[in-house]
Amino acid sequence: MAKHDIQSRITRSARRLRATAAYVAALLLTAWWLKGQPAAEQARFMRHNSSNVHHMEVGKWWTLFTSGLVVDGVPVLLGVVAVAAVLGTAEWRWGSRRAVGVFVFGHLTATLLTEGALWLMRLAHMPGITTRARDVGISYGLVTTGACLLALAAGPPRRYGLPLLAAGLTAAWLYDQQLADAGHLISLALGCLAARTRWLRPSPWEPRLPAPTELRPLDA
Repeated sequence: MAKHDIQSRITRSARRLRATAAYVAALLLTAWWLKGQPAAEQARFMRHNSSNVHHMEVGKWWTLFTSGLVVDGVPVLLGVVAVAAVLGTAEWRWGSRRAVGVFVFGHLTATLLTEGALWLMRLAHMPGITTRARDVGISYGLVTTGACLLALAAGPPRRYGLPLLAAGLTAAWLYDQQLADAGHLISLALGCLAARTRWLRPSPWEPRLPAPTELRPLDA
């Protein structure tokens, strides 16, 4: 293959995955900046960018988005690789607009539902409810996008992958019973819901891959 053809393919692939590349770059940049900060500054950054009930009540709705710029709960490289794999696959298959839409839909909706549940529990004066919880990370959007990919897949990925993901998230919730674990189950349901929408079905004007042709023997 000519060098020009290789460069052309790389350029096309980069354009096709531009949203994934931009998000991965933002996650790496944020992680690099945080690593160079003292522990007190890291804690302050996490505190001010958490999408918790307190920030929703005082009007800091922008934390719904900035909370997704931090990889939390897992090693940074592991989280970044997971985003690159899942969001990249979604963007390659569905295009940038729909892939980002599913990811953001999962991140925002799961966050609002979990924090809304905390808000209602506080109104009911349930004990042990905190409104200033640390709530940052990529997992809600990641789980939603991954579940949507599995729900739309054919064969073994859908038959086995989706039940395994559901079983793993359910086991984590039963073991820890944390708010984030409940949010992951919500994200799973959101991904399955998104897979059933017409939005992710190919439009009539979108190009379709040609059907594979059968090989025929050469005439003697």
